Amino acid sequence: MTFDYFSKNEKILPIAGAVIPLSSIEYSYGFGVYETLRVSNRQIYFLKDHVERLMESAKIISLEHSFKEKRIEKSISEITAKNNAENCNIKMLLIGAKSKEDAQLFIICLNPLFPDKKLYRDGATFITYKYERVFSHAKTLNMLQSYLAYRKAKESGAYDALLINLSDNITEGTRTNFFCIKDQTIYTPPEKDILLGVTRKALLRVALGNGYKVEEKNIKLTDIHSYDGAFISSTSSKIIPIKSIDEYVLKPQPETLKKLMGLFDDFFEKCEGKL
Repeated sequence: MTFDYFSKNEKILPIAGAVIPLSSIEYSYGFGVYETLRVSNRQIYFLKDHVERLMESAKIISLEHSFKEKRIEKSISEITAKNNAENCNIKMLLIGAKSKEDAQLFIICLNPLFPDKKLYRDGATFITYKYERVFSHAKTLNMLQSYLAYRKAKESGAYDALLINLSDNITEGTRTNFFCIKDQTIYTPPEKDILLGVTRKALLRVALGNGYKVEEKNIKLTDIHSYDGAFISSTSSKIIPIKSIDEYVLKPQPETLKKLMGLFDDFFEKCEGKL
């Protein structure tokens, strides 16, 4: 589908005007933050949560701007309606400047890239990549290492790469959150080390409300066989089981993970886009 309009600084404009000057040193140097939201059947999912995280990311990297949460939410709803978008991804780019008045906010509709349905049944393959993000809680435009990790994964025929920090612990994917599961307990890398994904937040809420326990724990690749299974979450994928990581082939998907996937799908269908 083609989307004809985008939003710049709360104004709807033709998509041909969605350009950033090459002279923008802030954009060239990655001084910006972003968010990706999901629109399904015209429903914008977790709008408030994504906008809050955009603002938090900007705060973490000292990006000053004059945009307000409610007005951003309104702009997202307006551009979705203007494009008559039934199913799409919404991308927000907040780019800093020398003064907060000159910061720019771009909101665009993109065609969604959903995973192959076979991955939910069979699981996805991953490689590992040594990289530790500087600002773990900020979703910044400084994505070079994540890009290189993702490219290496694709060259290897894998779905994505899992990042390994300086302590040799798995932290997250290049654009996903990572978990292990054993019995009814979900293990997540320590929150201080990872991006706090919005889908992750929803997933854990569903899990805790349905008899699962959640524990923060450092997870090493060499210990992966001590768990019943592992999985990732993201805006586009929801929950995808992990089939293998490097040379480590995981056990068949446990029933507790299959149940969690079903519970989350059910929540997603009924939540009306809100946590």
